Amino acid sequence: MARSSEAISPTAHYTGYAWFHHGLSHQALVTPQGRLLFNALKPWSLLAQSRGKPTVDGFLLARHRLIDALLEQAIAEGRVTQVIEIAAGFSPRGWDFKRRHGRRLRYIEADLPHMAEWKLQRLERNGLLLPGHRVQPLDALADLGPLSLSALADRLDPAQGTAIVTEGLLNYFDRDAVLGMWRRFAGVLSRFPQGLYLSDLHLANDNRGTSQRVFGKLLQAFVRGRVHLHFPDAGEALAQLREAGFPEARLHDPRQEPQAGRILPGAELVRVIEARRG
Repeated sequence: MARSSEAISPTAHYTGYAWFHHGLSHQALVTPQGRLLFNALKPWSLLAQSRGKPTVDGFLLARHRLIDALLEQAIAEGRVTQVIEIAAGFSPRGWDFKRRHGRRLRYIEADLPHMAEWKLQRLERNGLLLPGHRVQPLDALADLGPLSLSALADRLDPAQGTAIVTEGLLNYFDRDAVLGMWRRFAGVLSRFPQGLYLSDLHLANDNRGTSQRVFGKLLQAFVRGRVHLHFPDAGEALAQLREAGFPEARLHDPRQEPQAGRILPGAELVRVIEARRG
């Protein structure tokens, strides 16, 4: 029996509905809580957008579309045929990519046990779980054990290019935890002929203005906890990615990437990591 969705954070509910509202998700992956939160914040979002101020949807859409575009490019070029999405939550990415790529792509969605169980039930109940698409429990902070990324990777094809995707995960952890995850991700991807890591990241220097600071405080109140800004600038973040084990790393600014689609206020707050091994 799945635990109540009350155990899931408000931001996860909100994000799940925002993706659906903007045509990126399936109604099976939204919740009443998400709809309620989205509609409650809609007047504030519209007002902020009309004044050119940051909005939650601005960075949610920018990061999601750009991660999708970079993953699609890697698949189209034949560099990736297996994807692990960590802390997948209400993300529609697994469903979306599997319906587009079918058996050519193996997709594993991973999250903490209660969220993974909820997601699996929703996908199965609505006929959205295709062959080669799995949902399973995972602890992103575990080095070893049945819930570790290492154990999950043991069950993949070591001859296939593999991507790890995280979205909306890093900001909830402190710097040491993030660096530990990056080393873990790089180590696992080193098992495959080509490895790709995609994620969103917020830099301190992008969030220093008055509007950005006010928005940050509101966001922390919304998520009921601290939102971490681990690195001052792109140079420091890239240096840490390379030290963690990614020889090639870039930070994409969604405002400079046509693949990110229509840019809304708030996109300036986020970057997208593209880091490779092999």
